[in-house]
Amino acid sequence: MSTPPFEPRHADFVGRVRASFELQGAMQTLGARLGLLAPGAVDIELPWAPGLTQQHGFLHAGMVATALDSACGYAGFTLMASDAAVLTIEFKINLLAPAKGERFRMEGRVLKPGRTITVCEGRAFAIDGNQEKLVATMGCTLMAITGRDNIQG
Repeated sequence: MSTPPFEPRHADFVGRVRASFELQGAMQTLGARLGLLAPGAVDIELPWAPGLTQQHGFLHAGMVATALDSACGYAGFTLMASDAAVLTIEFKINLLAPAKGERFRMEGRVLKPGRTITVCEGRAFAIDGNQEKLVATMGCTLMAITGRDNIQG
């Protein structure tokens, strides 16, 4: 998925995203790690694990949605102002195929950044060996939150 060239509004957007990601217990639970990290684009990678599956052994749709939501959220966060935090306000997921693979890559890409509202698109890929299969897509809307001491990063 290509991303239009965007200019980050925070000089150390990479460090800022990494620090926030480290605070996410959900991503730690999934065994997820950051992959690509660029202005308007973030990939999250995670391995298949039995504790993340549904009854047929596929990665559970809730896990796919969780990781895609974070990939989109962090893609938007790369372009937000220094005093902004990010929260998802809406997403829609399309599950296209069973999430069956050795590992997974969730891509978050900004379509339209804004001062308050940012629109993103996500894609989830199941990876087996060198084969990748698109298993889900997501449309995601984010809000930049400012002026709240209890919501940062």
